[in-house]
Amino acid sequence: MTAEATITQPAEHSAERLRSGRGEHADDAAWAVERLRLAESQLGRRRQAACGPSDTDRAAMRFLLEETDLGRHVTPGDLGEHLGIVSSSVTGLLERLRDGGLIETRAHPSDRRSKIVLPVDRNDDPESIDPLSAVIRSLAAELTEEQAAGVARFLDRVAAAVDEECR
Repeated sequence: MTAEATITQPAEHSAERLRSGRGEHADDAAWAVERLRLAESQLGRRRQAACGPSDTDRAAMRFLLEETDLGRHVTPGDLGEHLGIVSSSVTGLLERLRDGGLIETRAHPSDRRSKIVLPVDRNDDPESIDPLSAVIRSLAAELTEEQAAGVARFLDRVAAAVDEECR
C-alpha cells in the first residue's frame, strides 16, 4: 500500500452485511477504525520522513509530563514499562531526549541505585509535544457526555484488541 492509499468498502460489503446479520452501524464503525489506522500509519511515515520526534519520543514526553504533573517520579524503567520497550531502547530514547534538551536525569531521592527523569521545561504543555492531541480534544469536546462515553468504550476495546495482536 502506498502512502496515499485509501481504504474503501468492498462492493460485497452490503451483501456480506446481510449474510452476517450485522447492522450497518457496526460496519460503519469498523470501516472508520480502518480509515483511522491508515491515517495514523501515513502520519507516522510523514513524521518519520520529516525527521521530527518519533511516536515513541512523543509518547515518552507526554507520559513524563503527565506523571510529573501528578507529583510522581518517573524512572527509566517506568518509561520502558509504559512504552513497552526494552532497557536498551530506553537508553537510546533518553539520549535523544537529553540531546534535544527536553529532559534531564537526577539521582532518585529515595533509591540511590536508580535515577529519575525530569522534563527540562515544566512549562511545556503536553499538547505542544503533539499538536494533533489538541485537535482531537477539541473534536471530542463536541460530543455529548453519552456519545463520548460510548466512543471511549468502543475505542478502549479496539485498543485492547490491537494490543493483544501478535502477542
